[in-house]
Parts: sequence; C-alpha cells; structure tokens
Amino acid sequence: MRSFLHSCTVVLGACMLAACGGGGSSSASVNTSAAAGALIYNPPARIASVSAVDFAANLSKTQTGAELLLVTGPPVCGIDFHYIQYYTVGGAGEATTASGALMVPTGLPGVCSGKQPILLYAHGTASTRGYNIADPTSTTNEAASESALIAAMFAAHGYIVVAPNYAGYDSSPLPYHPFVNGDAQSKDMINALGAARQALGNIPASGTLDSGKLFVTGYSEGGYVAMATHRAMQQTGIAVTAAAPMSGPYATEAFLDAIFFGDVNLGSTEFFPLIVSSGQNSYKSRPLYRVTSDIIESTYATGFDTLLPGASFSTLVQQGKLPLTELFNSTPPSGNGAMLDALFMAITPPTSPPAQAPLFALGFGASNLIKNSYRLSYIEDALANPDGLVNPSGTPTGLLPAVNPQHPLRIDAKISDLRSWVPITPVLLCGGNADPTVYYSLNTQTMQAFWTPQLAAPQLLTVLDVDSAPTGVTDPFAAAKVGFATAKAAVATAAVAAGATDGGAAAVTQAYHGTLVPPFCSAAVRGFFSQF
Repeated sequence: MRSFLHSCTVVLGACMLAACGGGGSSSASVNTSAAAGALIYNPPARIASVSAVDFAANLSKTQTGAELLLVTGPPVCGIDFHYIQYYTVGGAGEATTASGALMVPTGLPGVCSGKQPILLYAHGTASTRGYNIADPTSTTNEAASESALIAAMFAAHGYIVVAPNYAGYDSSPLPYHPFVNGDAQSKDMINALGAARQALGNIPASGTLDSGKLFVTGYSEGGYVAMATHRAMQQTGIAVTAAAPMSGPYATEAFLDAIFFGDVNLGSTEFFPLIVSSGQNSYKSRPLYRVTSDIIESTYATGFDTLLPGASFSTLVQQGKLPLTELFNSTPPSGNGAMLDALFMAITPPTSPPAQAPLFALGFGASNLIKNSYRLSYIEDALANPDGLVNPSGTPTGLLPAVNPQHPLRIDAKISDLRSWVPITPVLLCGGNADPTVYYSLNTQTMQAFWTPQLAAPQLLTVLDVDSAPTGVTDPFAAAKVGFATAKAAVATAAVAAGATDGGAAAVTQAYHGTLVPPFCSAAVRGFFSQF
C-alpha cells in the first residue's frame, strides 16, 4: 500500500506538470503586519494546476492510479495548488510563521466553482523538516503522498482544502515543532484558515469562494490536531459544520502511560524526540530535562534535542542517531522494592494480550532510547497519580486523566489530553481496531465512551472501525470496510509471495497505520461530510 500511494504521487505529479503548470504572481503584495493569521504574500504562488479531465486521464494510465480512482471516485473538478505563508505562533505562544497548501477546485459552476465548502486538513506525523503538503509534484517530498490523497479525495470533489504544514516545518523558522500541543496546533490551524480565506477571490480561480460551510479533519497526529481545533473553534465561537478526526492520540496521557507500562507502539522511537522537543520548548518554566542524558541513553543523547523535525527517520536510524524500534531496555530496573521489581519483570516487555506481545517486544532491547531511571520515575508517578484508563492490574478505574500528576512529562500529557470537552456539532471518529501505532481502543473508543453520556443528542457522534465487517446492506460505510479488507488482504498476499512465512501478518502491521487506513477513512469522511 505504501508503494501504491507513492506511485499515485508520481502519477499525480506528472499529471500536474504536464497540465497548465504553476507559477507565482509577480504582483503579490507583502503583508508585514505580523498579526497571527495574516497571509504574508497575496495572492499566494500557484504551484501547480490540473484539469479534471487531465487528472482522470493520467491516473487511469497506470494500475496504481486506477486503484486510487476506485477509492476516491473520478475527479469532478480541476485543482489549483497554492503555496500559502502566514503568521502564527509556536508552542510557547511566540510569534513565528508557517506555510501550507490552499487547494482550490476549478471547473463546473456550482459544483467546483462558485461558493464551495472549506475543508481544513491536519496532516500526520512527519520527520523531515522540508515537509510541504502544497507540493505533490516532488517524489522526494515526504508530504507528497498525503497531499495527493487529499487532493484526489477532497479538492477534486469540490472542497476548498486548507492544509497547513505546521510551525516548525518547511519555511517556518521555529526551531522545533509543537507536537501534540493542542493549544498551539489549533491556533496554527485557525491561523492557516484565516490566511487562506484572505487569498480567495484574489487568485486565478477568483470565482471559487467560501460557502460558509467549514469541515475539519486530519489523520494520526492530524486526527489529534483536528479534534483540538474543533474544540478551540467551539470554545471561541467559530462555527464548524462537522468534524472527522481519524486515528488520533486523543487520550494523550493514557496513551503515554500505556507505552511506559510496556505497551510500546510501532513508531515510538520517531515520536518520542518530537514529544520531548515539544515539551521542552513549549513549557520552559517546567523543563523536561537539564541535559538530554537525564532522559536519553548516552548513545543517542548528543544532539537528541534537535533531531526532529530534521532528516528522515530512516536516515537518522542509518546514522545511528535513533534506534529503529527499541524504546526501553530489555533488562528492567531492579532494587526498587519487591512490588516494583515484580511489576517491571512483568512489563519488560508485557506478554499479554498474547496477540500484541510480538508488537510490544519490538519496543525493548539493549540499544534502547530511554534510560531505565527515567522510565522508573515516570511509572512511579503513574502509580501514585493514576490515569483512570491505565492500571497495571488491568482494571480501569474511570475515563478521566490523573487528577494531579507530578512527573513533568505526565503534566505535559495531561495538558494535551482531549478528555476535557464535548462537541455540539456532528463528529465522525474513524480508525482501525488493530492499529499498532495509535491504539484504537485507548483513543477512539475512549472518546466515544467519554462523550456518549454527555452529548446533547446521540446522532452527533458516529464511530467507524474500517477494520470490521459491514453491518448490512444499509451500512453507509460498507464500501470503506470492504475496500480496507481487500487492501489488507492484498498486502498479506504480496508478502507471502515475497517469501513471508507468517501469512503476511508483519507486512500488514507495518502498513496498517501509515498506508492502509488513511484512504478508506478519508473516503468515509467525505461521505459523512456530504450529508451536511
């Protein structure tokens, strides 16, 4: 599936470059007011442009392009890709700038042009600092596959797409990224939206304007950001028509507690540098460390605080700057009392549930990232000030975060945690129940359980597990579920054909979060939004 999305990116890029091209505007005015949400260059540069006919024709030329069309449906609209730059804030509220994409549909009046809905999109975790979702034409751009998917799924079907790169990426001078900082990232999203609205009417597709309908969505880190943005908009009186966070780490404290208790997720060694850098820079009065070696093993401590965003994660692993999967040491801390010693023996790594034991085991080894002493201090606080969802006995005590955590990282996690509000406009939560990177039960199902008794009306919340069987002929998400099952089976079959002896299980695990779930959840999101 990763190669599928990459190939679609190549096709989409070639399609755009072969069409009417891009190009900036020599008459752009420069806004120097530096007010948050102000568009810096107006009109923004147009990076690329493609007609619906050319888009469909070029995608149809390849098997992978044809597969993408099966998920997204044939393009109805052409797309102009614009590169926006705007003023925003960092994790500590400091002034900075950021960039992003404004994808504007072109073509049929009333369907593609005229007044169209805006879709505000938050992207998933990225390691490379040059991430630029405004440019789907470059095969070396980490953002290209996500950009291509969102363009084909939403902009080609009449949505004006606003997708920030986030502070700390691309042209942003911020030296870190406020990763899973709900306050800063929601402000970044709102600022990107404000900047994009300033461009509408002042670009080549001047007849495509805001209809007043606003949809918010995003995937993985972006699922978290989408929910935080919906919360911020609701709190400040910005009308949201509907929202659809996908596979996000919403119950942040519980999720981090589970990881430290041994349920190490796939991708943890990429996420942890972003978590630490964000916390250290966002909450300067309560630093996470004096020196990086307070947290990180000496092998990786030097320069750890500036690794991400930076080079690609694979490059950092090849350079020996990060381990591939080993977050914790496979030799547990000892000499801390019988109770703690017994606990650490049981969770280094956990062997229950058996189906997930191989996944958790990947997170342990001799070349680990986090020091035993730091894991010990974290768990001591988690035991003294427990999150309601995470208990080493396996019995949850409630749905709420810890009342008064004392460990600096757990304090940060509680601040980020989204178990703090209830939506008043419709929400779809989408994910897959076997996600090895962002645990579905601990995040999506927790938000469902937290919200359900508090909602003004039950129909405000829809929850979709794409990795489940259709419930019948009336299931509105049957196509997404069947498509997901077909794609998952194809990954397993290809792995077996390549010599895998596990029935393709490892290949499916590797592809699950990053490439299998996104297109089918995105298709479900578009269907959900179409009813409003």
